[in-house]
Amino acid sequence: MKHTYKITGMTCDGCRKHVQSTLSQVSGVNEVSVDLAEKEATVTMEVHVPIELMKEALKNDGGRYDIHLPGEHVEHKHPLPEIKKQKKKDDGDGGKYYCPMLCEGNKKYDQPGDCPKCGMDLEKETSGSSTTEYTCPMHPEVVKDSPGSCPKCGMDLEPKKISTKGDSEENNAYQSMLMKFWISVTFTLPVFFIAMSDMVGVSLSGIASEKIWGWIQFVLSAPVIFYSCWNFFVRGYKSIINRSPNMWTLILLGAGSAYLFSITALLLPDIFPAQFKSATGAVHLYFEASVVILTLILLGQLMEAKARSQTNSAIKELLNLVPPEATVIRNGEEKTIPLEHVKLNDIIKIKPGEKIPVDGEITEGKSSIDESMITGEPVPVEKSNGDNVIGGTINGTSTFQMKALKIGSDTLLSQIIEMVNKASRTKAPIQNLADKVSSYFVPIVVTIAIISFSIWAIWGPDPRLVYAFTSAVTVLIIACPCALGLATPMSIMVGTGKGARQGILVKDARAIEEMQKITTLVIDKTGTITKGKPSLQHVQSINEIYDEDKLLQIAASLEQSSEHPLAHAIVSGAEAKKLTLQNVDDFNSVTGKGLTGKVDGKQVAIGNKKLLEKFNLPLDSGVQMDVEKRQIESETVMFVVIDQQIAGYISVADPIKEASASAIKALQKQGLEVIMLTGDNKNTAKAVADKLGLDGYEADLLPENKYEKVKALQAEGKIVAMAGDGINDAPALAQANVGIAMGTGTDVAIESASLTLVKGELDGIVRARKLSTDVMRNIKQNLFFAFVYNMLGVPIAAGILFPFFGLLLSPMLAALAMSLSSVSVITNSLRLR
Repeated sequence: MKHTYKITGMTCDGCRKHVQSTLSQVSGVNEVSVDLAEKEATVTMEVHVPIELMKEALKNDGGRYDIHLPGEHVEHKHPLPEIKKQKKKDDGDGGKYYCPMLCEGNKKYDQPGDCPKCGMDLEKETSGSSTTEYTCPMHPEVVKDSPGSCPKCGMDLEPKKISTKGDSEENNAYQSMLMKFWISVTFTLPVFFIAMSDMVGVSLSGIASEKIWGWIQFVLSAPVIFYSCWNFFVRGYKSIINRSPNMWTLILLGAGSAYLFSITALLLPDIFPAQFKSATGAVHLYFEASVVILTLILLGQLMEAKARSQTNSAIKELLNLVPPEATVIRNGEEKTIPLEHVKLNDIIKIKPGEKIPVDGEITEGKSSIDESMITGEPVPVEKSNGDNVIGGTINGTSTFQMKALKIGSDTLLSQIIEMVNKASRTKAPIQNLADKVSSYFVPIVVTIAIISFSIWAIWGPDPRLVYAFTSAVTVLIIACPCALGLATPMSIMVGTGKGARQGILVKDARAIEEMQKITTLVIDKTGTITKGKPSLQHVQSINEIYDEDKLLQIAASLEQSSEHPLAHAIVSGAEAKKLTLQNVDDFNSVTGKGLTGKVDGKQVAIGNKKLLEKFNLPLDSGVQMDVEKRQIESETVMFVVIDQQIAGYISVADPIKEASASAIKALQKQGLEVIMLTGDNKNTAKAVADKLGLDGYEADLLPENKYEKVKALQAEGKIVAMAGDGINDAPALAQANVGIAMGTGTDVAIESASLTLVKGELDGIVRARKLSTDVMRNIKQNLFFAFVYNMLGVPIAAGILFPFFGLLLSPMLAALAMSLSSVSVITNSLRLR
């Protein structure tokens, strides 16, 4: 049987899914379909399930939603089935750590460490919930979840702040790796100097014998191998047992072979033929090759760890928008309680300058709310009884009371945090080129080494096993991933340095690879295309009594008592003309309409068209046409009324940045589709889009709308870059293939983006695409240099020339070839400068 019920409390598709999931858990319910538009739920059930049971299920799940019959309820005498306990879906082991490569889907782990499949460091999932605990300043062991007095000394408990810096797990991991790196550098430098002393004209033989210097290298190499970089060998081992060869496999084989070869040569030099020995009878060692390779790899890991730790700071910035406490009114008394103790329908008092803790509705009072961190628009919004307010936004100069309608994870800010979290964990569409090649290269090198060993062991001259071992080790040394490991990071390092000098800050190297492939650029309006700061545009007098300067003087005198950004624009315009502002009496703010007051004995009002309607003042058709023309030009028009007569109007606008038009045209010439997404109104958005010749625009968008639009474009197969400057842009910036933040914008936008344009101008995107093209070309050249040595050197190292010319490449020459490939990579990378 099927029944249709009405649902209250739903506001979005997330609510619809939540109600559908909750009702589906009721025993006896087979299927639930919820229609958000009609606010209805169609329930298919085995036997009739009383509505009270479904009401109870929704109530136990937070009480945000309710269910009722569209008509009169008819009782049925059926036994009440039990509600099935809702099982929390677990994607993995129930832990908080996940692999950033998502090797095993959404599987999570309880402890930090390495991914068992790919070896990447596990990352901690950042939660959008906040917790405030209270502790005694005299007895820190006393910790409670609500304010009160200490049971030991009676002192008031103080909030125990949760730190987002300092001793965080991410910072501890980075500091640990940094310490290992400096230890590695400390021991690597003397090993490298000892090994290369003869090449730079320094003889150490007078101090100690070659064998003793070999033992010194062995001792100095041990901390690098067994402490600083031991984890690399563990990862390489896991890559082998998991049958997923990657860079760690190459490191294990290359650096490990060089180290084992050196130990064997140090302990058993007599087993090697004379051609591998020096005049003193010592075999050439390769400790320096192994430790230098590992130290360079560790440096790359250190840079990667720093970048990953900065990713989570975007969410920390968002969390800082939420106040830890709220002032609620219960039973006529005001109480300051932790944010997590706020309940639905609580009445909350918001004082001037305070952050609004949760989403809700104003029940008493009025104020101007700064919603720029959510909408991206610089102009505060006037709010009064019945208007909705958003958690994380900032109250203006008036006190008001509000009812909590959404708390916890249901608030808009929490949803933004979750979207940033989710987008940050999305697997990159393009894997690292070096790893792709390595998946084929590693098995080929190992196979060649085994074949070489077998051929020499069976058909080689005596001592066969020594020749076999030497040739196999030589193959592995010449195939060492030093140049391959340097190919990408060297180009990225030089490229990011060049970008920084051009005002392009790169946080994620992946962005450089992706930037040249972008097909669609999505841009925000305020602060990205425009300057984000309203300024005075025009003053028009329509009354012969007052000229433009006098009209501006009177209007600015009234506006100086207002905190509105548009008021600041008018006052700044008057100050620029050096007009003297006068005192104001009987100042009053008319919500949603404007201001009134007395200036120099005259009754003055300034505001929008609704203000004229309040005073029953008709607008001349000619003036109306001029006003509409200015509105089409994206200007905000305010009328000035003096002594019940329209004296004129003033227009204010957020001007377009000088570089925006030329940058957009240049990008369109490169074949990019440029689309504007803004929270501003449609008229203003259309005016800006038409003026710049954009390929498309959408207006009146919330953060989740921008996020979904980026996802929709990606679903169409487009590679999307998103440029923005506000907190409202953060989810879309994180979801885009490349997020581009304006350096003049918010910290959250900058942390959510992969690239930051220091000057905040769109022409920086043109330079970023040029930089991307240059760097990627350089990386491909580096990879060519890295592999051409292997393609030529590996067969020679295996002994292919021995039957024809009697030539067998020694490990020393293999190391030299490896070094030359590294030198060529570094030299080529420096050309980017």
